[in-house]
Amino acid sequence: MLERRFPRPRDLAPLMRFKAPQWNAKRRRLEAALTIDDLRRIAQRRTPKAPFDYTEGGAEAEISMGRARQAFEDIQFNPGILRDVSVVDTSSTVLGATVALPFGIAPTGFTRMMNAEGEIAGASAAAAAGIPFALSTMGTTAIEDVKAANPDGRNWFQLYMWKDRERSMALVDRAAKAGFDTLLVTVDVPVAGARLRDKRNGFSIPPQLTLGTVLNAIPRPEWWINFLTTEPLAFASLDRWSGTVGELLDTMFDPTVTFEDLAWIKSQWPGTLVVKGVQNLEDAKKLASLGVDGITLSNHGGRQLDRAPIPFHLLPEVVREVGMDAEIHLDTGIRSGADIVAAIALGARFTMIGRAYLYGLMAGGREGVDRTITILADQITRTMRLLGVKDLAELEPGHVTQLQRLAPRA
Repeated sequence: MLERRFPRPRDLAPLMRFKAPQWNAKRRRLEAALTIDDLRRIAQRRTPKAPFDYTEGGAEAEISMGRARQAFEDIQFNPGILRDVSVVDTSSTVLGATVALPFGIAPTGFTRMMNAEGEIAGASAAAAAGIPFALSTMGTTAIEDVKAANPDGRNWFQLYMWKDRERSMALVDRAAKAGFDTLLVTVDVPVAGARLRDKRNGFSIPPQLTLGTVLNAIPRPEWWINFLTTEPLAFASLDRWSGTVGELLDTMFDPTVTFEDLAWIKSQWPGTLVVKGVQNLEDAKKLASLGVDGITLSNHGGRQLDRAPIPFHLLPEVVREVGMDAEIHLDTGIRSGADIVAAIALGARFTMIGRAYLYGLMAGGREGVDRTITILADQITRTMRLLGVKDLAELEPGHVTQLQRLAPRA
């Protein structure tokens, strides 16, 4: 028989400590978000369907996007034990300078459509975290204003090569004069991908209001108040545009760009140059022979060619063949710090986050981006400790097994 007694207050007190209430609703929401998927759910509740789907969606049937995520889920970590991991160092050298974490904020277009704070939130959060911020050609904040928000940090400018070469290089010149240290040339956009969600939502700049748009906006008054009471949305690097996103992209992008054009761009740029959108080994070899500083394996987040190669699967082979000649970076599909650790272990020098950043931005502006970075940083540190490594240089391919789900038929 158990001996029972009436509980005494002094015994119960240590077991019943109440958490101090958080009266700030935004901070309460963000503190409750423990993963990027949690931030995504908050973002979806707070953002109208058209801009949320622009962030969330991919090309056509969105097969590329799903496969990229699946590739990160289909890994096995192989930890070591009995290592001293009391102190973990997440910093590394990327393109000749130190970064505090092995990821940066990828270039995203139409960013103030997601949240009125837009690129300023991303750039200032990157500055605070000690990581690079990349501004898109399709960004909605001026090059000079991004520099002001991140005056002492790493600013990268992402270039789409337009049919109008003079205007393209005028942007490059502005970025150089503003002190941007890296040019990120995106090469997987000869034409715009078929982003069917945007077509169905009538996503355009400026937004086209319909009865459905209005009904969808009713439970999201904060977004509309911010949108209507701040500077009208426009492309900081472009003239004003009235039309669908796809029409704008098809007007801008130049399907005639070649490796020779890229070499010419490289000759015009005084800083480091990274080529983004590489999807096979032979192209990576050609770029390395041109002397580019970095190669980003990416299928544009699954937003261009559907059924494109999976960047994470390409990573080991490209690192093995050209990793001594150029830094290999990775984006597409990254949704957690564990994904980033796996990429670094397989040879990536650096990774970039796009959707994860925008989910945080939509969930809470600058504070939401800070929360994204904190979540990923905590996951990176924890994963490294559980693997038994104390700095990024100790990560190696043996720490990760890529499990096979899709394989070519003989």
